[in-house]
Amino acid sequence: MANNHENSTALGDIAARQLAIATRTVPQMGTITPRWLTHLLQWVPVEAGIYRVNKVKDASSVTVDCSGRDERELPQTFVDYIEDPREYLLSAVNTVLDVHTRVSDLYSKPYNQIAEQLRLTIETIKERQEAELINNKEYGLLNSIAPHQHIQTRTGAPTPDDLDELLSKVWKEPGFFLAHPLAITAFGRECTRRGVPPPTVSLFGSQFITWRGIPLIPCDKIQIEDNKTKILLLRTGESRQGVVGLYQPDLPGAQSPGLAVRFMGINHKAIASYLVSLYCSLAVLTDDAIAVLEDVEINKYHEYK
Repeated sequence: MANNHENSTALGDIAARQLAIATRTVPQMGTITPRWLTHLLQWVPVEAGIYRVNKVKDASSVTVDCSGRDERELPQTFVDYIEDPREYLLSAVNTVLDVHTRVSDLYSKPYNQIAEQLRLTIETIKERQEAELINNKEYGLLNSIAPHQHIQTRTGAPTPDDLDELLSKVWKEPGFFLAHPLAITAFGRECTRRGVPPPTVSLFGSQFITWRGIPLIPCDKIQIEDNKTKILLLRTGESRQGVVGLYQPDLPGAQSPGLAVRFMGINHKAIASYLVSLYCSLAVLTDDAIAVLEDVEINKYHEYK
C-alpha cells in the first residue's frame, strides 16, 4: 500500500492559517426581518402614556343645506361627541440584558461585546413589537377590525377579486396590503393563472408587487394555521383618520423613538445588567381604516397547459 503521507516541500494551508487574521462578521441572527409595518406607520408621540380617540356621536345628525336664491331659514346644527371615548395605553416590551464584565473587558476587539449584545437584544424586542402591533389582544390590528370590515375569500385562494373587495372596504386613500409572504406568493399564482401579472414598485430600496397600485407588504408575524392566513388592508396617518402607531417620547436613555437602554449596575458576581424597554401601542382611528380578508389558503396550486 502506498504511503499517503508525503514530505511537504512548503508550508501547508492548515499550519499557515494559524498566523493569519480571519475577517470576522458581527453576530448574525436569522430571526431579524425588515419590519416593514413599523416603517410604514405614522408614529405619534403620546404624553403620559395615554392616547384618547374622540369621535362624533352621530354624524348623520349634523345638518347642512344648499340654499337656493331665496330667504329660506338656514338649518341649525352642532356636532356632538361621545362621552366615553376609547383610551389607548402604551404597553411595554422589556428585558434585562446581563453581560459579565470579564467578557466585555477581555473580548471586545474588534467588536464591542456590550454593543453587540445590546444590538441583538434590541432587534429581538423590535421583532416582538411588530408581532404585538398585529396580534396583541388589546390593541393589535387583527383584534381592532370592525365586524363589517371582515370578508371571506371566494375560492379559498386569494384572488384579484378578493383584493378588489378589500379595496371597496378601505377605499379612502388605502395605504398598503399586509400579508404573510406565503399569502403574497399565493396571490401571485392566482394572478399568473388569470394572465394579469401584478406590477412592482420600489419602496425603501426593495421591490414589492402591487394590486391596483397598492403594494403588498410581507410580514411573517401574521399567523398561518391549517394552511390558512389573513390579508389586511390599511389606511395610515392621523390626517387620513387611519391607523397610527403610538410611542412614548423623551425616555431616559432613549436609543430610538419609544426605546430606551438603562444601565442597572454591577452585582457581586461582576455581572453588568442593562434594562431594555420599548413602549408602544397602536390605534385605529375609524372603522373603515382597516379591513381583513379571512381564510386565505396558501397551498393551492394550478397546472398550466
